[in-house]
Amino acid sequence: MITLTVYGLDPYVVGHLSQEMTPNLAQLYEVSEDEINFVAPNNMVFHKGVDQTSWNTIIRVNLPKKLLVLQDQAAEIIMQMVQGPTINVAVEFYYYSQDNRYEKLNNEYPRFITDDNLVDVENYDESVYVEGEGEDEVYTGDIFEDFNKD
Repeated sequence: MITLTVYGLDPYVVGHLSQEMTPNLAQLYEVSEDEINFVAPNNMVFHKGVDQTSWNTIIRVNLPKKLLVLQDQAAEIIMQMVQGPTINVAVEFYYYSQDNRYEKLNNEYPRFITDDNLVDVENYDESVYVEGEGEDEVYTGDIFEDFNKD
C-alpha cells in the first residue's frame, strides 16, 4: 500500500490530484491503482506564524522499502503534477517493511466507494417519510404492549 499524505492543500484539491496522480504512480510502481491512497487532513501549514497553505505544500509518501529504487521518478511525477495548485512543494519518502503492515478487508462490501456504487440520494422517495414520525419524535407508547398481552 502506498499512502500520500498532503499537508497545506485544500482536501478537495487533493481529491482531484489523487484522480490525476494515481494512474501515473500505479504505472511507475507497477501496482494496482487500489494500492494507492491519498490522505488530505484538514490542516494549515505555517512558517513564523504566517499561513503558508497553498503556497508551501508538504507531501509525505509512505511505501514499501522495495520501491526505494523508484524514488527519483516518483518525486518528479508528484512535483510536476502538484505544481498547479501550489507554489512550493517538498516531498518526503518514508519506507516500511511489508512485515510491519497489517490489513483486514470486509468482503461483504466493495473495497472502495466509487461513482458506480454510490447511493443516489437525489432519487430518494420522500413519500416513505411521514412528517412527525422520525428520529426527532420521542415514542411515548407502550413498547411492551405485545409482550404484556401474554
